Amino acid sequence: MKSKHKKGAKRAAARRAAAEKVATEKVASKRNNRKNASLRREAAKGRNSTTSELIQWLIAILVAFIIALFVDNFLIVNAQIPSGSMENTIMTGDRVVGNRLSYLTKDPERYDVIIFKYPDDESQLFIKRIIGLPGETVEIRDGHIYIDGSSEPLEDVETKEYMVGNYGPYTVPEGCYFVMGDNRNDSKDSRYWINPYVSKDKILGKAVFRYWPITEMKTIK
Repeated sequence: MKSKHKKGAKRAAARRAAAEKVATEKVASKRNNRKNASLRREAAKGRNSTTSELIQWLIAILVAFIIALFVDNFLIVNAQIPSGSMENTIMTGDRVVGNRLSYLTKDPERYDVIIFKYPDDESQLFIKRIIGLPGETVEIRDGHIYIDGSSEPLEDVETKEYMVGNYGPYTVPEGCYFVMGDNRNDSKDSRYWINPYVSKDKILGKAVFRYWPITEMKTIK
């Protein structure tokens, strides 16, 4: 009887030990599950954070692109000077910006430096100075500019050198302008073009500022 009792006690103890082991394993499993779930949540947060940051960057880049596109097409016009026709006001290789809004409420004026579509090839942008206004007659005699047959030459801007030659007369059509480069002896302009006049609707803007080279930044007059 004692032997049977001992064996029964051992089996009971073994069952309790097994039950405790199972309970311990269940507790450990729950802890591991909670830990793994927490890790998964943290990983998901990390992925969501990275995705959110990436989306924010993409939105910022898109907005900047749209703003740049709007500014370049509706507010300013960029131009690089390919030749010396505007020296010494603007030099070869200079970069300038023009104001597209300059002529929304007023007409271009004499001596304005304008950026426009070249009348003989509108795929090219040119930059010159307005000399003749709509309806005027422009004539150049011995390097001097005369407007509408005046006996007194036009008070010209400072040019690279004294202009030589005789040109014209040119009668500027309404809505158009007669333009010349400041480097008068080395400028292909209204004196030489097949279509000599610049229509107002082909003027993209008034050149207002030279921003390159940085050491030569200045307003354009």
